[in-house]
Amino acid sequence: MCRTLSAFPTTCLERAKEFKTRLGIFLHKSDLSSDAGKSEGNSKHSKERNFSEDVLGWRESFDMLLSSKNGVAAFHAFLKTEFSEENLEFWLACEEFKKIRSATKLASRAHRIFEEFIGSEAPKEVNIDHETRELTRTNLQAATATCFDVAQGKTRILMEKDSYPRFLKSPAYHDLAAQASATGASPCSCNCNSAEPSHT
Repeated sequence: MCRTLSAFPTTCLERAKEFKTRLGIFLHKSDLSSDAGKSEGNSKHSKERNFSEDVLGWRESFDMLLSSKNGVAAFHAFLKTEFSEENLEFWLACEEFKKIRSATKLASRAHRIFEEFIGSEAPKEVNIDHETRELTRTNLQAATATCFDVAQGKTRILMEKDSYPRFLKSPAYHDLAAQASATGASPCSCNCNSAEPSHT
């Protein structure tokens, strides 16, 4: 469903075009197109195959998408066109938060994450229920690496059930997947043809 906001694209078509533009910028920066300083030939084909497998893997499961750096970047570009990137940004912030080992830094970062994503006037407020919000607020009193686990889990479920299917159905992802399929298949067909003995 399209929302009409004066400062943002006002039609589904414009939003689709914006996603394609963002995705195009992302692809330009990706390993698929950045082979400067690398040898041509097999290394380039191998890199293209790896990227193609990565892209096609995103539709296998939401876990596959989130485990891919390129997948997260593409999914984030899509979410920005739907004005719902805060869910992914919160999930990523929680993942980084869990890596903190200093108790002092943990407490400080926990409050920053709460103020940015969960507080009642948070600039990037995520869509969670009141009970989860209050539970997270309580957890901050003695912040640990797991204090956002419930809230993070609920935003992940929301993305998996709502945004992820729309991402896979988007024309931009369909185009990208088709391009990846073609790229992944072409080196194989070349190798197979060249390996066949010639018959005279």
